Amino acid sequence: MLPQLLYWLSLAILFTWNGPVVRGDADFESVRVALDRDHSGKGGDPKEKYFHESVFHPHYDGRFAAKQVGADERRSHLVALTQTYLSTMADLGAETWLMHGTLMGWWWNRKVRYSFLLDQLVLTRTQILPWDSDIDVQMTVDTLQFLANFYNMSIFHYHLPGIAAGRDYMLEINPTFATEGPFDMLNMIDARWIDTETGLFIDITSVRPNDTARAQGIFGALKCKDKHKYTEAELFPLRESIFEDTPVKIPFEYAWLLEEEYGKSSLTRQEFEQYVLYLWKNLTGTTNSSLVINGIKRPCSGNLLKVHEDQKQDENRGPVVPGKEVGGWYKRRI
Repeated sequence: MLPQLLYWLSLAILFTWNGPVVRGDADFESVRVALDRDHSGKGGDPKEKYFHESVFHPHYDGRFAAKQVGADERRSHLVALTQTYLSTMADLGAETWLMHGTLMGWWWNRKVRYSFLLDQLVLTRTQILPWDSDIDVQMTVDTLQFLANFYNMSIFHYHLPGIAAGRDYMLEINPTFATEGPFDMLNMIDARWIDTETGLFIDITSVRPNDTARAQGIFGALKCKDKHKYTEAELFPLRESIFEDTPVKIPFEYAWLLEEEYGKSSLTRQEFEQYVLYLWKNLTGTTNSSLVINGIKRPCSGNLLKVHEDQKQDENRGPVVPGKEVGGWYKRRI
């Protein structure tokens, strides 16, 4: 899977922005693709705010979308959004890592050998948490400065499997990313990687030295404009891992950072919103209509059996072996 994915991602074509340098708001007319009017909340936002989320959902860019996409379609778009972003940053030499809810998704889905989303017996492999509608990443402010100097407002075209026309993604950087002031809470997001077809995006925030904390004796203190605070030892050296079948980096003290942000129960609690994570141990085999888990037959759909059989041959993950955990997110019917 991974070699094939990297082959498709290697076909990306970069189109550099040919218009004037954007120093203020990249308005609808300057970036419009298919819509005949702007669906962002620009009209009701303070003039100091740079990014304007859509009027119909805070995790969509209304310059590119007029409505939300369905949950299953959203999931596939978020996966492509993640894969293209990580591939592009790797190609550009821009170091980036997962954070916040996206890091939580990586945490939970690394606890199971295979992870499936169980939603009314429809199962798909996923690492992004099923209720997530955006992706969160970080980088250093120096890395973001590099991107701002050379790649701001660039369009990256990707040839993706099953999408004949390919898909365009835009890297947009908030011109206030390097400054700090009274309007920081309006401009907590330093940059975005935007799907110009659906309006879904990745939020990019940058970490920078926390001079106030360092003056108080906190060695290697860092901060973001969104008020999150870290130390260099908590983030670096970054660890290498895999997320959505793509190489990724994660903070060094990932468990501590998640506990600090979401509480200790976030790493053990297996219920959230409408979802329950089931973890099963000691998968020993299958029958025509069930999985044998912990020595007990568990009924399941043909979809799960098919995916399970496919996973046995997954060269990147290896064969299913007894003792490994198998898990799935199940959306409870209300």
